Amino acid sequence: MTSLTANTTYASYDRQIASWLIVCAGVIFGMIILGGVTRLTNSGLSMVEWRPLMGIIPPMSEAAWLEVFEKYKQYPEYQQINRGMSLDGFKYIFMYEYLHRVLGRLIGVLFFVPMVYFSLKQRVKPGLMPKLWGLFILGGCQGLLGWYMVKSGLVDRPDVSQYRLTAHLGLAVLIYALMVWLILDLLYPSKAEKVHGLYRYGVVLAALVYLMILSGGLVAGTNAGFAYNTWPLMGDSFVPAGLYNFEPAWYAAFEDIATIQFNHRMFAYALVLLIGVFSLQVLLRTDSGRAKLGAALFLAALVLQVMLGISTLVMQVPVSLGAAHQGGAVVLLTAAIFAAHSLKSAR
Repeated sequence: MTSLTANTTYASYDRQIASWLIVCAGVIFGMIILGGVTRLTNSGLSMVEWRPLMGIIPPMSEAAWLEVFEKYKQYPEYQQINRGMSLDGFKYIFMYEYLHRVLGRLIGVLFFVPMVYFSLKQRVKPGLMPKLWGLFILGGCQGLLGWYMVKSGLVDRPDVSQYRLTAHLGLAVLIYALMVWLILDLLYPSKAEKVHGLYRYGVVLAALVYLMILSGGLVAGTNAGFAYNTWPLMGDSFVPAGLYNFEPAWYAAFEDIATIQFNHRMFAYALVLLIGVFSLQVLLRTDSGRAKLGAALFLAALVLQVMLGISTLVMQVPVSLGAAHQGGAVVLLTAAIFAAHSLKSAR
């Protein structure tokens, strides 16, 4: 097979692999939103056993439901918060966590089986297989991290550690982001000798959006979104009293709910400014239609996320808006990745 024929063949296979990864990324996106709903409905501690293999089968009889419910009653969430909960109420929260775990297993199968198929059919170009295995291994780590997170809420305090929750969210989003970048590499291979000067700016912005999502994980993990439900002020002032009033002071950024919410807001304001400048620069300094589209989508996603964030805050974090805000953050990250990637081959 000549080099030209091989490149043409692999280009066709690349599109097939990209289509499969797009499906996987879409399911992971749904998984992230479902994880947010599970958190917002306080359902995450309803399944007190991991059971990675048998856990895919839900209780199938009234006796089985009662047995699972009795196990739940032995843990702090029932004893301190949900004492007296009915079996129907337990079924409601159980099903959210159950669906979250089953979807995680489904993603593993959805990724592993086609990966093996493409490999056996020799449709994976050189250098791509290690990246696919890396994504698969990270997915396995995500499952373990999810149970490690849940365990933190089954001891004394009926709430998971904000650090473990943020790590769990962060790894899920990282897997999604790496997959999106890989998809773009397959669909739009760069042929430029050097990247556009704004490319590194775009990559940095994508990283900052990712850090913003981690900041949101701390907000969710500490319920800091309920601390101040006014905007643009936090209570009666823009800067609330008592910020960083910890010893050492930096510890407040992870433990004090007022400081955590304030930092999340400031991070958002900084991103609004930086993304606005970046998008304007791309529109003025490039002649690439894809780069200009990326900048426009980045701005649109930013506006949507700002609106969702403010609405979620002032309406005191309803489940629907809270989940939409988490999904909007991932949409913003997707737009950031697309905008940055489009500059790899832009003039």
